[in-house]
Amino acid sequence: MIKKFSCLLLTTVLLSIPDLLFSQQSKNSATVAYGNNPSAGKYISTRGIKIYYEVYGSGETLLLTHGNGGSIKDFKYQIPYFSKYYKVIAVDSRAQGKSVDDGDSISYEMMADDLNAVLDSLHISSTDVIGWSDGGINGLLLALRHPDKVKKLAETGANLIPDTSVFDSKYNADFDKLMKDYPMQNQSEDEKNEYKLLHMMVVAPNIPDKELHRIKCPVLVIGGDHDIIKPSHTLEIFSNIPDAYLWIVPNAGHATLQKHHDEFNEYVHQFFTHPYVKPKYDDWE
Repeated sequence: MIKKFSCLLLTTVLLSIPDLLFSQQSKNSATVAYGNNPSAGKYISTRGIKIYYEVYGSGETLLLTHGNGGSIKDFKYQIPYFSKYYKVIAVDSRAQGKSVDDGDSISYEMMADDLNAVLDSLHISSTDVIGWSDGGINGLLLALRHPDKVKKLAETGANLIPDTSVFDSKYNADFDKLMKDYPMQNQSEDEKNEYKLLHMMVVAPNIPDKELHRIKCPVLVIGGDHDIIKPSHTLEIFSNIPDAYLWIVPNAGHATLQKHHDEFNEYVHQFFTHPYVKPKYDDWE
């Protein structure tokens, strides 16, 4: 019963959409076990834990960071596409996928610093970044805490605060009940880890609008028009980043990069490879 309840929440609140919701897989990804590929996977040790990552392709680097409860496999549509153009580094965030963290708590700041540690271990001074959901938060914090490391960031489905005001109203009841109904005792190790991730999502992030003013890199802010995150909150993020660009994907929910993967990949690739210049006021006349 515990497992069924938590899995329901994982599919409805700011979490990566499970693979079984997407029966159509691209031919390129069908034969590769992304997230469990020994030929591409490695670990680094940082601050007492091991972070798992996989590398595909060559050239300029692109970092991929997934959502809460997800893993590298959530980028099954991005890795085969972008590895044709980049050296793609896909990371399992701590306490998720193959990155084990036995600590009692976790934070977005920890995960952003883990990403920085992976880049340092690979001697990468700066990279483009794609972040989905919690990964979008990680991308924003990476740009804030380690600004030299991010050349361009494309984030989809991120939020700045853990408040029901930023979520679509149909998810608020689940959000409000999340910690209240979750059992606090007699948990298995998997359930304790799951609780830790859910608790982080309820109390964080807490990124003031004014903090976003410090982001120096270009940022493509993405959201679905029917996202769990309200478009008004996505617009708030866009409005507070100096060099930001906005894309609200029509007929899309939280899983923009899976349900609309072809369009997503091409649009984000264009953002990374072409100079974006904001129009001057006199251009609008």
